[in-house]
Amino acid sequence: MCLAIPAKVTALEDGGMAVVALEGVKKRISVALVDGVAEGDYVLVHVGYALHKVSAEEAARTLALMAEAGILEEGLQEIAEGAS
Repeated sequence: MCLAIPAKVTALEDGGMAVVALEGVKKRISVALVDGVAEGDYVLVHVGYALHKVSAEEAARTLALMAEAGILEEGLQEIAEGAS
């Protein structure tokens, strides 16, 4: 299953790249598809790309629902491995 999972931007890098973190997992991703990303923003991450910015509240709700459904661990694994 492919998931887009919310993660917090912890650092911006040159070339449209950023580092995101979630539950201790850090991943370097592209933010080239999303305008105006800043440190501290939450973005939906899929296959190494930020797809959309979301609020901290929306990220928390989504992560809670994913945890309740038992798919949060799978999403974390996809971020860590860069899987599709």
